[in-house]
Amino acid sequence: MSNLDPNAILRGAQLTLVGAYRALQNPRLFNSKIYKQALFAVAAGFAIHLVIAIPTLIVRVLLWFLGFVVDLQSSQWDVKTLSGLSFIQKSVLQLPFFLMSAMRFASPAMDEMFMTSLEWVDQTYLVKHKSDDPSTLRAMYYPNLRMYQPNKSTPGSPRKEKKSPYYGVIKFGQQYARRAAISMGIYLLTFVPYIGRFVLPVASFYSFNKAVGPFPACVVFAFGLILPKRWMVIFLQGFFASRSLMRELLEPYFSRVSFSKDQKARWFRDRQGLLFGFGVGFYLILKVQWFGVLIYGIAEASTAYLITKITDPPPPPSESAGFAETQVAWKNKHEFLKLDLAHLDRMNYSDGEEETKREVSHKD
Repeated sequence: MSNLDPNAILRGAQLTLVGAYRALQNPRLFNSKIYKQALFAVAAGFAIHLVIAIPTLIVRVLLWFLGFVVDLQSSQWDVKTLSGLSFIQKSVLQLPFFLMSAMRFASPAMDEMFMTSLEWVDQTYLVKHKSDDPSTLRAMYYPNLRMYQPNKSTPGSPRKEKKSPYYGVIKFGQQYARRAAISMGIYLLTFVPYIGRFVLPVASFYSFNKAVGPFPACVVFAFGLILPKRWMVIFLQGFFASRSLMRELLEPYFSRVSFSKDQKARWFRDRQGLLFGFGVGFYLILKVQWFGVLIYGIAEASTAYLITKITDPPPPPSESAGFAETQVAWKNKHEFLKLDLAHLDRMNYSDGEEETKREVSHKD
């Protein structure tokens, strides 16, 4: 089964809705502290919208002055310029998404949202299975995970270097600047005569081949030859932005459970289909103006539900040596993808694999 299997993508999209629904049922998300954070999120969304509008406003004013000496209405050059600038900001440079993601460094609210939701997932699981045999229930996630200190090494785990408090902000900014420069460079190359029409298909093949393998890369390359340039840019940036979104949403987990760079890469690779489906669902919802940051918080809360479906409950920090390596491979992937939505919790039984196989064989 390919890691970018359509069934895995569909299951990820389903978990977007299920996770959001479960998260919004948590009464602790509606206390006064969260209300303040929600208001802050809406205000931040308004501020982001204003920041993005500033370059467009400046260009609009310049075009207005230029209109006194040049006839812009007959050529519609002003409309095309403003439309192109908006497209570059939102689709090429992904500026709204960058500013929303950067909010994580301005407030610890996202980390708190994840841990609060994880505790709620454990509680609802116990309530849902209160009549079941306790010996068949899974271990809890929240009690042990909260004992892990973010960005600190645990016994037997890959050692984490002591870094400046601003290291994360600087690294995030550098990564975005690099991606933005590459995206802008590729976009400008598409205007070069003769070779411009091949730039996006070739760039997409190179990127997809590294990310998901040669067959999907060939499919994207073929579509790149026939689809309009604007559509290809939106698709490619949406794909890679949703991958970046998942890495940001999973940061509360990976900041606690220490994975080496290689282990983390293999962890994502084995789950990339499901993570893409989950991430792209929220990526599309995040494009709602004004409320993007608020929806980002809901996405973070939903990720707590997701993590209970694709990882094992963590042991206490003192017993965590070697735990990360056991999580690299998604053990119950095939069984989980065959379940219907009504039975997703079956994978949470301690003997879940056998029970799931019985359920799947019964359905077949």
